[in-house]
Parts: sequence; C-alpha cells; structure tokens
Amino acid sequence: MLKKTEILIIGGGVIGTAIARELARYKLDILLVEKEADVCTGTSKANTALIHAGFNADSNKLKGRLNVRGNQLFRKKVQKELEVPIKWIGALVVAYDEEDLPTLEALLENGRENGVPDLEIINSDRLFEMEPELNKKAVAALYAPTAGIVNPFELTVAQANNAVRNGAEIWLEAEVLDIEDKGLVKLVKTTKGDIETKLVINAAGVYADKIARMVGIDDFKITPRKGEYYLYDKSLDIKVSHTIFPVPTKVSKGIVVTPTDELNLLIGPTAEEIEDKDDLQNTQKGLDKVIAGAQKTIPNLSRKGIIKEFSGLRPAIKETGDFLIEASAKVSGFINVAGIQSPGLASSPAIAEMVVGIVKEELAGLEEKEDFDPHEQEIPKFRHMSQAERMKLIEKDANYGEIICRCESITKGEILDAIRQPVGARTVNAIKRRVRPGAGRCQGGFCGPKVVEILSEELAVSKTEVKLERENSQILVGKVKDSLQKGVADNE
Repeated sequence: MLKKTEILIIGGGVIGTAIARELARYKLDILLVEKEADVCTGTSKANTALIHAGFNADSNKLKGRLNVRGNQLFRKKVQKELEVPIKWIGALVVAYDEEDLPTLEALLENGRENGVPDLEIINSDRLFEMEPELNKKAVAALYAPTAGIVNPFELTVAQANNAVRNGAEIWLEAEVLDIEDKGLVKLVKTTKGDIETKLVINAAGVYADKIARMVGIDDFKITPRKGEYYLYDKSLDIKVSHTIFPVPTKVSKGIVVTPTDELNLLIGPTAEEIEDKDDLQNTQKGLDKVIAGAQKTIPNLSRKGIIKEFSGLRPAIKETGDFLIEASAKVSGFINVAGIQSPGLASSPAIAEMVVGIVKEELAGLEEKEDFDPHEQEIPKFRHMSQAERMKLIEKDANYGEIICRCESITKGEILDAIRQPVGARTVNAIKRRVRPGAGRCQGGFCGPKVVEILSEELAVSKTEVKLERENSQILVGKVKDSLQKGVADNE
C-alpha cells in the first residue's frame, strides 16, 4: 500500500529528529524513516556529547555560524522545552608550552568575533584550582564557561517523541532502497513500503551521499572519520570538572577529557579517515592513541577503571570541511543536510531552524499549529531521587520498587516507560540508551537477562526474538534444557 506524505525525512539521528520536531510546529504531513530498529543508532549515539561554545568555529563556514546559534538555542529553548540532561560545565583549552599561547590568543579573538560570551585566558594558578589533576606542565588555558555537555541519546529520543506527539510519524527498520524522481513528487522505496512525498530531506549521516546519488546528485562525498573512545566507571578516583581540550591542530581538536552527564569520565576521540561506512571496530592502535593523548592532560589516567571502549563515525565532507545544508539546484523537492560532523550536535537546533526556513521557501504558505506543544517530560530517574520522592513514586506504581540494574539503580518502571514511549524501545540497546541498564560497571552482566525478559513480555514476543540492536542480533537462541534433550535424542 502506498503511503503519501508532504515531507519525508531520511535519518533518525539528532539532526533528523530535530528537523522533524521543528517541522511538527506546522500543519504538515511529516514522515521520518530510519533504517535501524531505533533512533540515535549512528553518529548521534557515539560522540563526545559536547555543546561547543563556538570559539574554535570558523565564522566563514556554515558550521561556525550554526555552532554559536545552536549553543544559544540549547540555552534559550531546548533545555526549557525538553527535559534532557544538560550541564553547563564549561571548557578549557590547555597550553603546555609558551609557544602555544598565540594559539590561545587567536582562539580568544575568534570566539569573541563569533559572539561567544565570557571567554578569557587564565593562568596556571587558577587553572590548577579548577582542575587539580591537570598536567603540571600546563602554563595557561582558554576558559569558555558557556560550553556544555548533553545526553545525546535522551536528546534524540525526546525530539522524536515530541515530534510524534505533535503529529509526525516515524518508521523504524525502514531502509531507503531507491528514490524515483517523478517531478512534482518523489517515490521513495523502503523495506517497509513505498512512500510518495512532495519533499525529501536527506539527513542520512554517513549515507547521505548514497541517498543523494539515488536522485542523480553526485557533487559531494561523505568520508567517514572514525573516532575511538574509552569510558571510565563512576567510581574512578580521578575527578575532572570541565571539558578539557589540548591546543587544537588543523585536523583535530585532539583527545578530549570530559565528564559525561552521569559523571563518568570519557576520553577520546581519535580522527581516522576510513572508507567503510560500517566500520565501528576498535583498534589497539587507536585506543593506545586515546590513552596516550588523555595522559598528556591528566597524567594519572590509566586503563584502570575503564568499563567500555567504543567508536563512532563522523560524516565529513573532506573537500569543504563544512556542513552542506541546501535545497538541491539539480533536483527540485530535495534538501540535503549532509556533512554534519563536529560541532553537529551543538549546532543541531540551529540546523533544524535553518532547514525549516528552506522548507518555507520550497512549500509556500506554511501555517503554524495553534496546539503545538514543545514540552516533553523525561522518564523519572529513580537513582537521582530522594528517599521521600522514591517512596511517593513507588506508591503510584509498584514497578518502580523493583530494581533491575544494580549498577545504575534502574527500576522496572523506568524500563516499562521506555518501551511505552511514542517512539518506544524495541531492543536491549534501545532500553540502555533511554534509561541506562547495562551502562554501569558490569555492562549488563546482571540486568541483561532481566531486560530481555521485560521486552519479551511487553512486546509479546519470545525471548529468542528480542534483539540486542540490529537485525540478526538476538541474544538467546533457545532453552538449554531443549538443547540438551535434542543432543540426547541425536545420540540415540
């Protein structure tokens, strides 16, 4: 059966969902398609989660202008409308040599030209008061108090949920196979069915060039840039209060040391250009580079306390080093939102704002909804509540009295909430992204089977059908008892 819509957004990352939510303010039929079983499964789930202040942004490039605007929108709108964890912890760019001081001065001047407020260069005495664990060779730092950290999973999911609550539709496990340009409309063929749409918005991350080529647009190429990371346990006795950068190079901002919104310590990323858009394998060479780079900043760091290693891909357009956000001049009714590498997360609200402006030019006469509700409530976080708040919640729903994840104090009630959201969790990792079971020290060793059981019951599927993440990633294959009985029968 043919699905008809006015706007089709391809890609369910932080950019695609931000665009869907902003467009849901208008009287439009909106459909977002994502090839994976959940939103936030690509670049958006594996990054440093920073809301950059904008001091390092080139104002002559689109990503520079949108970084600063995005930071402002996170403060003025996003944190007020969407209950997602944002901490304005500030950033430090640390110089370890007098020869690096001119670079700090240049970053200061660039940031001020970009309109970044309250920037200053601080001396080593103040620097060590702010970060006692810092390398004692540090001589000065650029301090940007307007930099922040955000939970990218909760941000993306909140945007998706809010878009759906306001009338948008989201199809998961709907990979785009081909697009046929029929003039006034596009016929988009997906694994979930065919879609006819007036306007396509291509926010497909590392696959944006592949999607564009389906309609004959071949003037840009996405070069995946792999970044590898280490994540530490919360119990680590080394404490860092700010996001700390080394003095940047032309290629990279360097190995960053930063707290996460849950106060784990995160270090990384590397920056390796690769060809394979699915290559998320960690390498010993990359991880060695991560730890060595982090130790230049915090010498006492080691591999002790590391609970997870992971990597992510940034969708860079190597030729320009910039974002590509425009209505195609070659193909009408097609908008590219491509090359959204760092500072893409920080820029995401401004990118969505810009895309809405382009849509208004493409589809004249857009009307705003009178009943649009920009607010989205977060799932209650049992681990952050007082004892009185916990008891009140349990009285309301006994499922909050059953702890499923001991490491993170995650309750059954939170997991059920995650499954029952408008864009609900359908995999073990989707549950982890929303409410954190499996994100602690044991990485799901205790709670994993219980999460599978809850998903099985809530989705009315067998436990062997519950997936970790992608297709064919089932965790269980059958009952041990059945396997043993089959083995006995085969031997008789």
